[in-house]
Amino acid sequence: MSMLEIGFASLGMVLFLIALRVPIGIVLLFVSFCGVWAATSINVAIGMARAIPFDFIANWSFSAVPMFLLMGFIASNSGLTNGLFAALRILLRRLPGGLACSGVVACAMFAAASGSSVATSGAMSRIAVPEMLKAGYDKGLATGTIASAGTLGSLIPPSLLMIVYAIFAQVSVGKLFMAGFLPGLLSAIMYMVMIVGRSKLNPKLAPTLEYDPSRAEIIAAFKEVWPLPVLIFGVLGGIFLGVMTPTEAGAVGAVIAILLAVMRRTFSWTVLKNAVRDAAIGTSSVFVIAVGATMFTSFMGLSGVPRVISNAMIQLSGDNTIILIILIGVVYVLLGMFIEAIGIMLLTLPIFYPLLMHANVDMIWFGIIVIKLLEIGMVTPPVGLNCYVISSSLRGVVPLSTIFKGAGYFVLTDLVTLGLIIAFPAIALFLPGLMD
Repeated sequence: MSMLEIGFASLGMVLFLIALRVPIGIVLLFVSFCGVWAATSINVAIGMARAIPFDFIANWSFSAVPMFLLMGFIASNSGLTNGLFAALRILLRRLPGGLACSGVVACAMFAAASGSSVATSGAMSRIAVPEMLKAGYDKGLATGTIASAGTLGSLIPPSLLMIVYAIFAQVSVGKLFMAGFLPGLLSAIMYMVMIVGRSKLNPKLAPTLEYDPSRAEIIAAFKEVWPLPVLIFGVLGGIFLGVMTPTEAGAVGAVIAILLAVMRRTFSWTVLKNAVRDAAIGTSSVFVIAVGATMFTSFMGLSGVPRVISNAMIQLSGDNTIILIILIGVVYVLLGMFIEAIGIMLLTLPIFYPLLMHANVDMIWFGIIVIKLLEIGMVTPPVGLNCYVISSSLRGVVPLSTIFKGAGYFVLTDLVTLGLIIAFPAIALFLPGLMD
């Protein structure tokens, strides 16, 4: 077999093993090792397996991953996010579909503290969905709202997907964080516009609540919320002003989360121990996938597969960058139906990166597009992870098919938002431009 044939055979093997539900990190490590062995020799494969993991994990930028995970777990485990939905419910009570809109904003704020879509969906599904169902909301709207708004955890900084993308695409983590802020805000606003519009057209979807809280209830609710904005602005403000690097911001964020928990008397050594354990487990999972992806990137470059695919896509798109982005977007949406988000990104970047460089595409702008596409994959069947998280949290109270159907309206909204980001790159690039 030629080098190119080995490359394409290995790519097919990766997709086949992933379809069998073999963990993607293991798949990438195994196929990369065997591919290099087949293409060169066992000694070269062993040398790659020795060198790449150390060189990759030694990358300073990756130290931001455990820091932000630790910050998020401390905030969640110490109850800093408790009361968020209750306060927003009071604030947005007069809007049609106010509870659903509250769920969207709560997910956006929770995402800014956790950096994880799955964590956001899981936490808010236990808080917001039961309240909406109790109020008589349509089951699809209630679950679809939290499943879709939970994906904001990938777009609103800090985001683990952004950190991994920035390292592989060789762009600034801080600038990518800032690039995600306005698109994340736009996504939340578009969700709320869609919810309000549907609720006005069909009031049965979201019955109006006869709820008029007292002044004391309003004050009590908002007293519970103040720590989260303090944490968010402390972290993102430091990055935007250039005072802290993303890694430093994650560490400072973890310290701020601890101090806030101490002030609210919700901190304990058990909270810290559980947060450190969960952060270590999460970091290990990300690192295994990322090391496998780095080895796969090296192997793909050796095989010549990215060059062949790039040439084919250049012929299809010509010199039109928008058509090229749409073609890549179709690939991401299709893969998103079957593969988890981080796996898709690390599987495709080695192939598309040379093509994007040839087309002079801004990699920060493209990163926001990619993450938006990955968000869509998180709620599309058959492997829409956020929908499964919602179903598991509710223990079968709402059928999985209903959750996917409810998320469908949000997918259409996401496509409109994505179109705006592609048509107006300044939505993503304005804030990073201010950091220059």
